[in-house]
Amino acid sequence: MSATLEKTSWWQHSALKWFAVSLCILFTGYLVVLMYSQGEYLFAILTLVLLGTGIYVFSNRNTYAWRYTYPGIAGIGLFILFPLICTIAIAFTNYSGTNQLTFERAQSVLMSRQYQSGQTFTFKLYPKSELWVLALSVPDQTKQLVSEPFALSATEETTLHVYEQDNIQDSEAATLRIITQNRQALNRLVVVLPDGNRLKMSSLRQFSGVHPQYSLGEDGEALTDNQTGTLYRPNMDTGFYQSVDAKGKWGNETLTPGFTISIGWKNFLRVIQDEGIQKPFLAIFVWTIVFSLFTVVLTVAIGMILACVVQWETLKGRAIYRVLLILPYAVPSFISILIFKGLFNQSFGEINLLLSGLFGIKPAWFADPTMARTMLIVVNTWLGYPYMMILCMGLLKAIPGDLYEASAIDGASPFQNFLKITFPLLIKPLTPLMIASFAFNFNNFVLIQLLTLGGPDRIGTTAPAGYTDLLVSYTYRIAFDGSSGQDFGLAAAIATVIFLLVGALAIINLKATRIKFD
Repeated sequence: MSATLEKTSWWQHSALKWFAVSLCILFTGYLVVLMYSQGEYLFAILTLVLLGTGIYVFSNRNTYAWRYTYPGIAGIGLFILFPLICTIAIAFTNYSGTNQLTFERAQSVLMSRQYQSGQTFTFKLYPKSELWVLALSVPDQTKQLVSEPFALSATEETTLHVYEQDNIQDSEAATLRIITQNRQALNRLVVVLPDGNRLKMSSLRQFSGVHPQYSLGEDGEALTDNQTGTLYRPNMDTGFYQSVDAKGKWGNETLTPGFTISIGWKNFLRVIQDEGIQKPFLAIFVWTIVFSLFTVVLTVAIGMILACVVQWETLKGRAIYRVLLILPYAVPSFISILIFKGLFNQSFGEINLLLSGLFGIKPAWFADPTMARTMLIVVNTWLGYPYMMILCMGLLKAIPGDLYEASAIDGASPFQNFLKITFPLLIKPLTPLMIASFAFNFNNFVLIQLLTLGGPDRIGTTAPAGYTDLLVSYTYRIAFDGSSGQDFGLAAAIATVIFLLVGALAIINLKATRIKFD
């Protein structure tokens, strides 16, 4: 009996497991097909790989140990490797604000454009049961062109044939408010006149003759402007439809939107060869390293000194000092940054009012490059020292008091105690945290964006760049603040270069740390 119950329980457990696995497989298949149909091929492949692997790992007894590591591996693949691969892939394309679509999609958008010509008709809507009737007024005639009844709930383009009839009573016509509410549905109507001409809604009161702007050539690629007769062909070097003259040479006219093409190493070569990008990139790279180093050194030095002071047993009111010194860490950083932005205001800021009263000077904190960089380091030091102070306070508790007693017997001064005992015992455990702080400040986008926006701007650059830009904010400005459009491809190339540079710095730091600890 017991064996039978165990067998039944095992069978139920197995059936439940495979039922759950089947549901996961169906859900995965549905997601993959849905993404693929929307043209999101990379996401479809990623979903198939991650969920397929997860189903295999959690349904197979031989992969039991992988169940504990798979979530972490999947997270690395989803949030680190996949964005990195996408960024590198975009770096080899002309992907930008004007070149976002595929060739087929860009061609479809151009083919859908129309222009108005021919006769214009005023129209009115009349209810008929639960449907509507469209009546077009014929100029200089007493009759109207009336359509068959139709519904305004249609979601696709609807063709209506109109026929000549006597005028319908105006008292039943729909108001302008109803027409406005159903404007999208009316825009989907294509009215066919008795002579075969087509009309579309051109305003809230009129239907006009419309014709396709471009016609597709026999080769399936060339477009001809039906108004001007200009011939356009896709230029696979620029990613735009470009005009072609009678001799087959490229003209100056291009059609937007463009399409995405692979351009190889051109974005990377622009970083190296274009002086308008190369010079600011190198200058910003050096400034990013200097900013990160200065911030780490100052925050550690100030935090360590203040930690030693507030841990001094003979100091009265230590608890109050600790609370006051930790307050900058407790206040959200974006609030502190915005407050400092007001304090450093050249005309009305309290800092310049104080400096003017004491020394008669008013530094241009936001206009002068040197003063702007100094302001950034000061503000970032203010935001970062409490964290280092808290760490040092905890580490000071771990230093044996016997060392200080022995040094007191030898007649050592407090300064000698700090150099010979406190500093060596604090700096070793702080080294990994200093490396992490350097990496954080290397990409401190929030401080730059809220305080200076990268300004003051550099002159003569191809892409927007400022004297206080870090590499991360410089890349952001290229991607989203370009004067010639959003250049995502160039931004991705620079981001890839930054990744390689930061990776090299991380390896150097790790090796230096290993040598130090060894």
